[in-house]
Amino acid sequence: MIKVVTSAERHTSNREWIHSEFSFSFADYDDPSNAHFGALLAHNDNELKPEQGMHEHPHHDLEIITYVVSGVLKHQDDLGNHADLQAGSVQVMSAGTGINHSETNPSASEDVRFLQIWLLPDRPGLPPTWDAKFYPREMKINTMLPVASGTGAEGALKLGEDVTIYLSVLETNRELHYPQVEDRRTHIYLISGHLEVGCSEGIFHLQPGDAARIRKSCDLTLKGTGSEGEAEFLLIDLP
Repeated sequence: MIKVVTSAERHTSNREWIHSEFSFSFADYDDPSNAHFGALLAHNDNELKPEQGMHEHPHHDLEIITYVVSGVLKHQDDLGNHADLQAGSVQVMSAGTGINHSETNPSASEDVRFLQIWLLPDRPGLPPTWDAKFYPREMKINTMLPVASGTGAEGALKLGEDVTIYLSVLETNRELHYPQVEDRRTHIYLISGHLEVGCSEGIFHLQPGDAARIRKSCDLTLKGTGSEGEAEFLLIDLP
């Protein structure tokens, strides 16, 4: 079963300092019918204004993944970690028993766009951890690159859940095949460009900001279709 959630169906939160598009119930968007997709609790597409940020605040028992699409995002936490995350960087924060952190935009003139994903961990009460890694664009061209995983995927940041997150930049008319496993879920989010998603149920066309939520076994074909450039997307394999 494939459910396409269009960009227009997301909840828009537009404040003076941050613009957010929520794919799931979050913050001021309360929708019990759209609270999660398996272990996936939140998928937010954020644009943070210059010299603004989310100041220090706590989390616990969450796997929080951040992908910086453009600009620079500054991270600090009470474990002593601090980093300026460039575009192409992925950050994984396992909140565990508790962590306080801040995410800010250090630029005086440019917005920073970043995706933030919340997952339930497979076990509560673990020690909190943090890690980040930069993934060059060329590593994502016409392939699905695992960037965060709880299954030990080579080169991926470690997650505390049986989930793997892939990033891809797919050139026009190039195809990728993804054999979805029975009893797993797949979440696809199109960051930019145009993407065709095909399986036994038919062919679905995604535009920027659209998502596809897929359940049951489905051999997927993913094809870049935009005439203006590549399709950049994120794919999450989860229970």
